[in-house]
Amino acid sequence: MQDRQLYEQILGIRSPWYVERVELQMDKGKGAVRVYLDHQQDQPWPCPECGQECGLYDHQPERQWRHLDTCQYQTILHASPPRTNCSEHGIKVVKLPWAEPGSRFTALFERLAIDWLKVASQKAVAEQLQLSWDEIHGIMDRAVERGLKRRKAEPMTHIGVDEKAFRKGHRYLTLVNDLDRSRVLYVAEDRKQSSLDGFWPTLTEEQRGGIQAVAMDMWDPYVASTKEHLPDADKKIVFDKFHIAKHLSEAVDQVRRQENRQLRSEGDDRLVGSKYQWLRHPANFAADAWRKFKSLRESSLKTARAWALKETAMTLFTYVYTGPARSYFDRWYSWSSRCRLKPMIEAGRMLKRRLDNILTFITHRITNAVSESLNAKIQWVKYTARGFRNQRNFINAIYFHCGGLDLAP
Repeated sequence: MQDRQLYEQILGIRSPWYVERVELQMDKGKGAVRVYLDHQQDQPWPCPECGQECGLYDHQPERQWRHLDTCQYQTILHASPPRTNCSEHGIKVVKLPWAEPGSRFTALFERLAIDWLKVASQKAVAEQLQLSWDEIHGIMDRAVERGLKRRKAEPMTHIGVDEKAFRKGHRYLTLVNDLDRSRVLYVAEDRKQSSLDGFWPTLTEEQRGGIQAVAMDMWDPYVASTKEHLPDADKKIVFDKFHIAKHLSEAVDQVRRQENRQLRSEGDDRLVGSKYQWLRHPANFAADAWRKFKSLRESSLKTARAWALKETAMTLFTYVYTGPARSYFDRWYSWSSRCRLKPMIEAGRMLKRRLDNILTFITHRITNAVSESLNAKIQWVKYTARGFRNQRNFINAIYFHCGGLDLAP
């Protein structure tokens, strides 16, 4: 078998294309196999827009595409892409069977890079394949663009709205996640109402109508956007119980810090080094640590009172009926109002204002735990990339790794 026939088989080249010649180029110990492609003459070409067969108009200048390596040598394809003159769409470059439009790599090479990028850092893949940062980002960008175009209007019942810090200095991204399929549906810059507003037009009317519940933090811009675009949003918004626990824990920590300063001025070090004991969930204590914590949590300290308020507040999420849960909260709120601990009083008032969409948890039983899991994966992506130069690259990396997209060329 001659080299031309061999590379036609290897590359899957079919009529009207054929391998015109193959050259081995050696340059200072680094070689490259260069494969030159041509096509049969008087060949009609389908318009890339409508598929109508048209005559040849002209050719673009010769272009190059990197292919999978041949042994230890890089393999480069050379060809001059034909252009057609469609009566409806005008002059267009025909679709090439070995590469996506605008790419400098063959489809097989991009598939290899995509598979590696799913499991390794961008730096490692770039070094292994001898690619620049811009080339790596180009492969990822094209993959994400393909995946988003292929995404179908599937029904979704439970979604989560969350935020992710891009950099220090209060720069955030807004994320919308499919809680049932554990995937990112939408990413936008900032965390304004307009950030979430851009998500709703991406859904069909059937998809919007099929959403049963939306888990989110108690962030007014997200609430306003959801109420504006989602039917019966008042009954579907569920304030995430883990974010509520976080707000209560922050209030407990404020009480602890204030009391610790006062006690230390009096020579009492009981609260020194106890921060994470007050913040840890009781189920996460080892038996020995829980016993040691007993003297603190059963003491007359203000922090112990704040901790008890936090833990009893979370009992609200064990109820199965809204009426009894509301009655329980009223009793808890009465206690928090009289506790003489300003951070807990403020936390109680916040929960009372938001009570209706806290109690929707009893109906829908959803949390943003899936969103937190995706956030952990996004943090891994951010760490392995050693940060991102701009938000657009970060957003595409999120879609690439967490969007559940069909990325292959």
